[in-house]
Amino acid sequence: MDCGIFTSKTILLFLSLIFWAAGAVLAYVGAYVIKSYDNFDSFIQDKYTLIPAAIIIGISIVMFFFGLLGCCATIRESKFGLSFFFLIIMAVFAAEVVALVFSFIYRGRISGDLERSMNATFANYDGQSTEAKGVDYLQQQLQCCGLYNYSSWSTTTWFTSHNKTVPLSCCKNSTAQCTGRWDQPNLLNVEGCELKLLHLLEDVWGYAMLVILGFAIIKFFGMLSVCVITCKTGTRRSGYQPLYA
Repeated sequence: MDCGIFTSKTILLFLSLIFWAAGAVLAYVGAYVIKSYDNFDSFIQDKYTLIPAAIIIGISIVMFFFGLLGCCATIRESKFGLSFFFLIIMAVFAAEVVALVFSFIYRGRISGDLERSMNATFANYDGQSTEAKGVDYLQQQLQCCGLYNYSSWSTTTWFTSHNKTVPLSCCKNSTAQCTGRWDQPNLLNVEGCELKLLHLLEDVWGYAMLVILGFAIIKFFGMLSVCVITCKTGTRRSGYQPLYA
């Protein structure tokens, strides 16, 4: 078998097989991004930042169903099947590029969005509302206190109306010793929440972008392989040649 044909078919078969695995991985990444945002939705007002995650999940569904098509078209060297598979790969490749671009755009907008929404949420903290419970969850999970640091609470109505104390979710450990008083800094998490949440979301998007980029590179080589097989089989022969020939 021609070395170029063998190599191209091997790449396409490998690409077809990883379509299923890639679909599962992308679905997990998209769901992980949405779940990460859902945990802290009280602080993220711009829901358009989830567009890349929705695109990723859509891509995963397409990849799962068309993996079988690529495998059959490659083994049979069907010109029509390979052409259709090429269009699929190109469409998925384009979608991944779009998702990557959106990721870059919205990753840069996270900081401003967080600061605006978190300022309002912390300022209106009352200890009972849904937003207040989101603040408590955030401070407990990230082990932080206040917007920039624990002293940020001094400008809130909660601080002035509760004997100059911070919420108990600022405590390092849920013990009776911690009452949220400022003269107990050793019992409080003193780091701010905004920077910690920003780093968490940036890490999530960084992970997602690396996955998208990796699969986009694979799609690019897949498109080249389809071109090689289609061109060489069209000019050299018209019969069937299995992979193991």
